[in-house]
Parts: sequence; structure tokens; C-alpha cells
Amino acid sequence: MRNLIGLAVGLLLLASCDRPESPAEAPAPAATVFSHSMSADLSGYYMPASEVRIGKWSFDHVFVGQAQEFQAWEGGSRSGTFGPVMLQFDDVTSPMVQTETGEARSVTARVLPTAYSVSDTYINFQGRSPELGLVRFDGVLDPGALATSRRNLGDEGVVVTGRLTVGDAPAQTVSLRWWGGD
Repeated sequence: MRNLIGLAVGLLLLASCDRPESPAEAPAPAATVFSHSMSADLSGYYMPASEVRIGKWSFDHVFVGQAQEFQAWEGGSRSGTFGPVMLQFDDVTSPMVQTETGEARSVTARVLPTAYSVSDTYINFQGRSPELGLVRFDGVLDPGALATSRRNLGDEGVVVTGRLTVGDAPAQTVSLRWWGGD
């Protein structure tokens, strides 16, 4: 029943937006709406297939959590540092530092959601950060490509295509590959 409600909310969001066919023209979700309707595990990191830069910021990834993380967030249990969907950017002018997984930029910006709608075939996100301002991501997910990538533990193939808008910068078309993390 919960999946049907989530699907209905997602369909209402899409219908109210007059959603265009192209992900490059897709609108951001309505503010403060959080919904998910996934029948498969989409969790992992969705990383750009090629570099995406906005000024000094490099788009690092979209993180998608597991079902229980979506349920907790939608139930009102929210963290100031973690969300079931979030985007991360790296300041390419910041020094490199050693981390437990290798070298990384010392300054990053994590963007938590102010709205999202996620299903087996799309990821729509809106958030805000002090460093970047309003951030929107609207992507179309290819379930077959994702399944292949998950079977191969991180195939280099594109699994999401979409549009990223950061602050006042022009929207950029992006292609993302999947990685399960460490």
C-alpha cells in the first residue's frame, strides 16, 4: 500500500509539472515534497561519466540511500548532515588531503534535499547549500543499465542521464555511472 501511495504522489508531482520528455528540460520537484516509490534497490553513488564543473566546484556524485533511509526522512527523522538523496561537490582549488579511501579535496559541499521524488526510473532532487545556493537535479534512470552495473560491481556504463542546475549557472546535461561504494 505504501508503494502505491508513493507512486500516486510521484505521478501527481509529474502531472502537475507538465514533465517534458527530455531530462534536459525536466523541472525540479515542488518544494518540501519528499516521496519515493522504488521496487528495486537503487542505493549507491551516481558519479559523472565526465567532469562537470561549476566555477571552482566539481560535481562529485549523487548519493541514493536504502529504503529505510527514505522512510526515516519522510517520517520526520532528519539529520543536518545526511539525507536519503544528496549531492556532493568538491572545491577544486582546495588542497588534497589523505582520507581512509585515498586522496580527496579538503573542501566539499554536501547538498541535502529540500524536496525529492525518486522511483525506479527517475531521480528528481532539489536542495540548497550555503556554498552553492539552490541545486536541482532531474535525471532519468535506466533500470537495465543499473542492473548490469550492479551485477558487475560498478560498470563504467551510463545509468542516469539528466540535468544539473547550480545557483545561477546555466543547466548542464550530465551522464552518471553507478558505484556501490566501499
